[in-house]
Amino acid sequence: MILLLLTGKTSTRQGTRFLHTASSSSSDIPATPTHLNHLLNAVSLTKNLKHAAQIHAQIITNSFSSLPFLFNNLLNLYSKCGQVGRTLQLFSSTRDECKNIVSWTSLITQLSRSGRPFQALSVFNQMRLTGIFPNQFTFSAVLTACADIGVVFHGEEIHCLVTKHGFNSDVFVGSAMVDVYAKCLYMGSAAKVFAEMPERNLVTWNAMIVGFLQNKCYDRASLAIREVLREGSVMPDQVSFSSALSACANMGGLEFGRQLHGAVVKHNLIDLAYVKNSLMDVYTKCGSSGDAFKLFRVCSERDVVTWNVMMMGCVHIDSFEEACSYFKSMMIEGVLPDEASFSTVLHVCSNLSTLILGASVHDQIIKRGFEKNNCVRGSLITMYTKCGSLDDAHKVFKDIEDPNVVCWSAMIAAFQQHGCADLVVESFEKMVGKGIKPDYITLVSVLSACSHTGQVERGFEYFNSMTESCGIIPGSEHYACMVDLLGRAGRLHEAKRFIESMPIEPDSSVWGAILGASRNSGNLEMGRQAAEKLFELEPSNSGSYILLANMYSRAGMLKEADEIRRLMGMNRVRKETGCSWIDVKDRTFVFTSHDRSHSMSQDIYKMLAKMEELIKKKGYVAEIEFAVNSIGEHKERNLWHHSERLALAFALLTLPKGAPIRIKKNLRTCGDCHIVMKFASEIFERVIIVRDVNRFHRFANGICSCGDYW
Repeated sequence: MILLLLTGKTSTRQGTRFLHTASSSSSDIPATPTHLNHLLNAVSLTKNLKHAAQIHAQIITNSFSSLPFLFNNLLNLYSKCGQVGRTLQLFSSTRDECKNIVSWTSLITQLSRSGRPFQALSVFNQMRLTGIFPNQFTFSAVLTACADIGVVFHGEEIHCLVTKHGFNSDVFVGSAMVDVYAKCLYMGSAAKVFAEMPERNLVTWNAMIVGFLQNKCYDRASLAIREVLREGSVMPDQVSFSSALSACANMGGLEFGRQLHGAVVKHNLIDLAYVKNSLMDVYTKCGSSGDAFKLFRVCSERDVVTWNVMMMGCVHIDSFEEACSYFKSMMIEGVLPDEASFSTVLHVCSNLSTLILGASVHDQIIKRGFEKNNCVRGSLITMYTKCGSLDDAHKVFKDIEDPNVVCWSAMIAAFQQHGCADLVVESFEKMVGKGIKPDYITLVSVLSACSHTGQVERGFEYFNSMTESCGIIPGSEHYACMVDLLGRAGRLHEAKRFIESMPIEPDSSVWGAILGASRNSGNLEMGRQAAEKLFELEPSNSGSYILLANMYSRAGMLKEADEIRRLMGMNRVRKETGCSWIDVKDRTFVFTSHDRSHSMSQDIYKMLAKMEELIKKKGYVAEIEFAVNSIGEHKERNLWHHSERLALAFALLTLPKGAPIRIKKNLRTCGDCHIVMKFASEIFERVIIVRDVNRFHRFANGICSCGDYW
């Protein structure tokens, strides 16, 4: 009965009128196609699935299923109710002669929009087999599906059909073609389609700007928005400006970003959150955090993206404490963090090496239901790794049922940084055995592990198979690992020949590896050559000057060492002050060499003296060659006042008995301190974890995880 079809309420005047008509109709009057079509239109406003099913039943009862306009309207109604499955069922149960181009296009559009691109392509092929020719709307819908699949072959096939059917000049089809090629990373083809279009609208221009952004052609994205603004034929919207601003942020275009800011205000889009967030991103990444903060302060509504932009901006300029404060403020204001928020704050914890804060963020991740998010899990593994807790990192990894390449790479990097080279190789082989292809970073970790354990043959085996087996072209980091591998094995001349055979220009990491290997083997001439290259590539890096000066000092060439130090002064290069820090409860304590600023200094130096006495009884003899800036009898004494030893003495006084000691250092730990830490771990029965600028050293029972090969 028609009067029973609709009993729900509708919020629109039109829907109310149709409801009234339906309820007042006589039960003796049969339903007409026009009346049922009106009811379909009314229910499409309320999106009530129950009412849709009742009307569907009436269409079948009255044998109106063969009427194309009712059939098409019913298809659209199920789509609006979010019932793609029912749409497919209805479509497949209806005879082909009842389906016209509108019916097929409607279904293809629904499948494209609901994340079923392969089904959309399949339906498109079925339509062609029935003899129905696609129109411009059909092509636009199926091209959207091709863009979502991201395989250029499908797009090229549809492009051929577009040409065959004569729709090249249609602006909507052309825009969809541009979008397909852009999303498939074929910007040359996208630009060609764009250039041949007789007419372009805003969608076309946005497809090009977004495409340039996604393909990292940031300068071309900037040129495109300039052309839009100059021509004035189309009015840019928030997508145009946000994409162009993201391009500015990524290429450091602060001045052009300011110009776009003016254009945003002129077009009255400044109050849109999407645009404002992009503007803040430009200012933070381009070093103008003051402007970003001004925009942030006047934001009437701050969503999670707004907070994320500010946090990531702080990370970009290494302002990690400020990024952490933004995260806390966001939580206080009641804005729920998302995947990006957690990944960013975990990155902050990693750089601050704050295990307590990292663990509290982990609690929030569990509370908010993100503990099974692989991106967050990868960040968790990295956080625990860089905070010195390899066991916690491994526990997170083991809880992942199906780890992806990001999680595997994070765990492999964790083992490498903590000197567990055997576990690096074992994990790598497991990952490859599961059919997961390693990425660029994975292989850096594997090659570095081979380097730090002297596995020359295995390292070359992995390096030589990179391109063929993994499809990865070696980069500067991989070449640096191979040079380091040969250098640590004492094969310096082979390392030099390897550099000469490289297909890319060696960068500072490659020459740095040679310099480090030259220092270890005492090859002064090769060290000098490497240092001179580094002076050209990184003239403000003090490490290269200091390494070469120390090599001269050890060789007794004091005049040459002084000359290098004078060169530092002439180039206004200042040595970074070495320091070590340690967290006790919720406070961080920092120590420098010979530091007496701490309130417990007297007790610290007493503990240091006790430590020296106990270690010497175990057979310790100072390696005074590491006291490069001291002379005579002061050499050994200055070694005992290194910052990491002061931090160790303080930790022994303040941390609970048996608790692991985690010390962070901003420079590379010296060989003599390495020996002292080994002795101390055995004497005091403590696990001592030292994170220096290069890696982690885990000392336990008189042994270091690096195996003294570092």
